[in-house]
Amino acid sequence: MPEVLEDTKRTPDTERDSSTESKIFDNMATDLNNKTFYSNGKLLLTGEYVVLDGALSLAIPTKFGQSLQIESVDKPILHWKSLDENGTVWFEGAFELSNNGTLKQDFDKLSLTTQFEDVARRLFQIFNAVKQLNPDFLNVEKGYRITTAIDFPRNWGLGTSSTLINNIAQWANVDAFKLLERTFGGSGYDIACAQNDTPITYQIENGSPLINQVAFDPPFKEQLYFVHLNKKQNSREGIAHYKAQNKDHIQDIISEVNIITLKMIACDALEAFEVLVDRHENIIAKVTNQTPVKLLLFNDFNGSIKSLGAWGGDFVLVTSKENPTAYFRDRGFETILPYVDMVL
Repeated sequence: MPEVLEDTKRTPDTERDSSTESKIFDNMATDLNNKTFYSNGKLLLTGEYVVLDGALSLAIPTKFGQSLQIESVDKPILHWKSLDENGTVWFEGAFELSNNGTLKQDFDKLSLTTQFEDVARRLFQIFNAVKQLNPDFLNVEKGYRITTAIDFPRNWGLGTSSTLINNIAQWANVDAFKLLERTFGGSGYDIACAQNDTPITYQIENGSPLINQVAFDPPFKEQLYFVHLNKKQNSREGIAHYKAQNKDHIQDIISEVNIITLKMIACDALEAFEVLVDRHENIIAKVTNQTPVKLLLFNDFNGSIKSLGAWGGDFVLVTSKENPTAYFRDRGFETILPYVDMVL
């Protein structure tokens, strides 16, 4: 069994534990009208897809994340500005606030392109869900100037949505897992990563998240790399594909994934870790009726390659005794991060 650093089990009807509450309030500025929040990005090392059915998964928060800065203004307007990793504005819009603190759904006044109108509608959906969870939120005569900033490219798939959800949930004093359920959906492991600064195991037990901080610090981490596949994978589409598959033997699969997760955490040799990676890839390939990424793109690579999260995009985990940068760049994959540069 891995060394468990902290048990942070949550249930939907309970408040956050004291450690999480402390972290949230530490992130707040002292001025109640001007606050700044920050949430960590995420990667799912084991249990992709089957985490939805209760598998024990290993997840890691990343050094990259997203901040949310709130400043009060006198007018009942929510002025929203989103910055990318270069500090460039990629979305901006102003939403009027009604007397009860809801956003007015008048997208024509925003004069947005179709792409940005989709963003505006998503923000409207999020704040509508927040109001359902906390009817008192934004029940004031003033408004706010909101600035979000990510420190990673949006196509990396490290949690642009989950970090936003967690930041807004902190500001609105609502349960981030419930807010995720009412907006983007998913297992919730990304919210757990947003709230934790160490590797965690994540498992859905009786409909509630079970989160444990674990000591995952492999001695061979210098031989682990993350490679971006040059495209972003839509997690919702991946989940829909998984749910459509035949899962007659899902409990047997979950049991095997649970064992692999525990063995990965305790693993102290690269060769043994690679065996576990390959086994995990084969299991998920069968349950999702997909081809492992190594067979699909890198069949001649001397090492193991594992998809992370929804298959088909974002980052993959690579094991290699030598720096594999030249191999991947020769094949058009320019973003290669050593493990220590990615993991918090």
